[in-house]
Amino acid sequence: MANRVRVKTIIMGGGQGSRLFPLTKSRCKPAVPIGSQYRLVDIAISNSIHSGFNQIYLLTQYHTRSLHRHISQTYRFDPFDGGFVEILPAEQVNSRDHNWYEGTADAVRKNLDYFNLKDDDLVFILAGDHLYRMNFSKMVEAHLRTGAEVTVSGKILPCESVRQFGVMELSQDMRILSFVEKPNSDALLRRLAMTKEQSERFRLHHSAIPQCVASMGNYLFRFSTLCRALSGHETDFGREVLPNLIRQNVGIYGYLFDGYWEDIGSVRSFFDANLSLTDIVPSFDFFDSEQPIFTKLRYLPASKVNGCTMEQVVIGAGCLIDRAFLRRCVIGIRSVIRQNSHLENVIMMGNGFFEKEHVRSAKVPCGIGKNCYIKNAILDKNVRIGDRVHLSPEGKSNGYVSNGCIVVDGIVCVPSDITIPDDFVF
Repeated sequence: MANRVRVKTIIMGGGQGSRLFPLTKSRCKPAVPIGSQYRLVDIAISNSIHSGFNQIYLLTQYHTRSLHRHISQTYRFDPFDGGFVEILPAEQVNSRDHNWYEGTADAVRKNLDYFNLKDDDLVFILAGDHLYRMNFSKMVEAHLRTGAEVTVSGKILPCESVRQFGVMELSQDMRILSFVEKPNSDALLRRLAMTKEQSERFRLHHSAIPQCVASMGNYLFRFSTLCRALSGHETDFGREVLPNLIRQNVGIYGYLFDGYWEDIGSVRSFFDANLSLTDIVPSFDFFDSEQPIFTKLRYLPASKVNGCTMEQVVIGAGCLIDRAFLRRCVIGIRSVIRQNSHLENVIMMGNGFFEKEHVRSAKVPCGIGKNCYIKNAILDKNVRIGDRVHLSPEGKSNGYVSNGCIVVDGIVCVPSDITIPDDFVF
């Protein structure tokens, strides 16, 4: 059924990403590395391609260089199937207009003329910074079956955990009765909570913990409805566009997703989502040969591990690890970890290049030196950590800074390209 209509995908390139700082110091959220060798944007693009929708637009604005380079070097389609990933950056069309994107809806509005769609065509609008695997064609089928003008994907979560999301109130036939962006009061959450009857219908049992339906930030629009919804000055889908359409009695329906989904909106959620990949049976599985997550081909050598002790570790390609102890770590491409270093609960994003010892000019080489102790930390790309360095957030408050390192959400963050000298203790 989904193949009878034309569907195009729009992926939001993300705002400033302040809650992910310092990981977004020099890149936008969708460009943040994940799982040792991927970028967050690869998830949304791969989901769309596997669903059969390979005409994709990526709207970008903040710190776009890294993202643009990744897209241009990764997504090259067969010229006969019509697929593409086209980047649409914010731009000024003349010297008098300030044309930065002012929100998700404003970003789409300013590019409507580029999409080359007809009234009955469908448009997927996706967030570019979420971790999940979803078949969008099933959502299209549900959209056509209900005769919806708009369909919003949702995830059932405990009410106390949805304050950072949009929350939907659904009727028994899945029509959205109200939509509240980031509800901030207990009374409002109680009103939006699912009834016992809804729990029995949607979950087959009633939870003792109040449940809400959180928006995943994925919207499926009939193109004519999208154009009409964006004819005013609304800037955000969750705060303005969807509530306005509900008040106008437009047919907006929910679509429930029952798989793993994580919004990578903060340093803590990024840290937890990455480390969960080291679980014996991870909630999100990159080891899926039928629906792989696509990313850049790098032609790297296999990683080399010498005399190490490892427990629950994910290692990217091109790494050199010598007589180290690693527990619950995600090690990115081209990482170097030297003798007798101890890493626990560490995300190391790796290096963008191989460093030859005989041409190295820096005093501290790329990677981690000898006899280091690092716990509960995120090491961004191209960091240089000397010998006998100790990094741990224990006993330090959020915002504590020393030698470029900062504690965020109880995690030590070492920003990209930072050099940590020998014997430094954080």
